[in-house]
Parts: sequence; C-alpha cells; structure tokens
Amino acid sequence: MKPRFVGRLGLADAVTVANAALGFAAAVAATIDPGIGARLILLAAVADGLDGVLARAFGSTPVGEFIDSLADVASFCVAPAVFVFSVAAIEWDLTLSAADPPLQLAGAFALPALFVGAGVVRLGMYTAYDLGNRSTEGVQTTLAATILAVVYLAGFQGATLLVGLAALFTYLMVTTVEYPELRASHALGMGVVQAGAILAPTAFRRVFPRTLLVMAVLYLVGPWFYRRYLV
Repeated sequence: MKPRFVGRLGLADAVTVANAALGFAAAVAATIDPGIGARLILLAAVADGLDGVLARAFGSTPVGEFIDSLADVASFCVAPAVFVFSVAAIEWDLTLSAADPPLQLAGAFALPALFVGAGVVRLGMYTAYDLGNRSTEGVQTTLAATILAVVYLAGFQGATLLVGLAALFTYLMVTTVEYPELRASHALGMGVVQAGAILAPTAFRRVFPRTLLVMAVLYLVGPWFYRRYLV
C-alpha cells in the first residue's frame, strides 16, 4: 500500500514538511549548542518563505494551508521557546528542582511555555481569518522567532534579554496591530542577509545577523510606516 500523501502533496508542501523537521532539529540542537539552534531556526524561516514562493509558482494543494501552520508551531513556537529555555538554563545553571530560584525558574520555563501558547493562538487566528489577506493582525510567529534567534547570533546572548523578548512577543503575537506583507523584493533582500547569518554568523564582526536584526526590528516597530511605503 502506498502512503496516503502520495499524489496529494505538492513541491511546496514538501518544503513545508522540511520546515517542520528543521523546527525539531533546532529545538534539539538548542539544548546542546544554542548557536546552532538559532541558525536552524533561521533556516526554517527560509524554508517557510520558500514554500510560499513555490506554491505561487507551481500551485498549492488543499492541505497546504493546514500543514503550513502546523509546521510553524514546530519551527517558530516550540523551537524558539526551547532555545530561550536552553540559554536561560545554561546561564542560570538551572536543574528544574526546588533549589532553583523561583523567578529564574518562571522566566526560563513558564514564559517560553506561554510563548508557545500565544504562538499557537496566533497561527490559528491567522488560518481562520487572515489567510489570503495582504495584512495580518499581531506579530508573525516567524518574525518573533527570527528576532529571538538573530539577537543571539548578533552577540546579545544574555538570558534575561531573551526571556524578556519572549515575554514581549507573547503579548505582541496576540495584539490587533496589523502587519502588511513584505514586498517580494524586500523579502528577497532579507533572505540574502539571512543566508549570511546562517552560514557565517560571526563574519565581519557579526555583520549579517546584526543587519538582519536591524531590518527585522524596523519592520516590527513600524508596520504603519511600511504600509504607507507600499501605497
């Protein structure tokens, strides 16, 4: 008997599945080397952008929109949460026991868990209400995960900073602030810089992750400026 998905999944769907697998790989890698975990999160973001390009070029399938959100849960909710937890657990020397300081335990464990929950809600709302629109409400899970990863690769590796950012994104992902889609040319430019951040994060004094961080933060804090630019 052949697998059920044979003949029902397209090329874009295959890339989406690869995105989900990269999310698992990023989560596992983050527990051993957070730097590798961060780079794999960025690679998953590349795959997430690529599947959309392939869907527009070669067509999509009925399951595409569903597995896309499922893959995003793995890559941009669970993986960054594990990444933040791992950085905090290493820096704060946590053992997940009663001996751990309560505030640090809550920051390392509870806040990343809330991040996952907010990300799942955000993805569900997107699939139900925003899919196909030129804008979406709340910070995208991909953007939140990218910033968390690239902050670390840019050299800002403190656990307090990353936990604080995770808490901030937990709120921002479920706000009603509208974020427009990136222009294709802008997304391509960011993708080139992102590739540099993945392949050579420390080259030229970390120029690639730091440039990507600036680009991502500008989009994060100024969606209304970007929308005005598109008009």
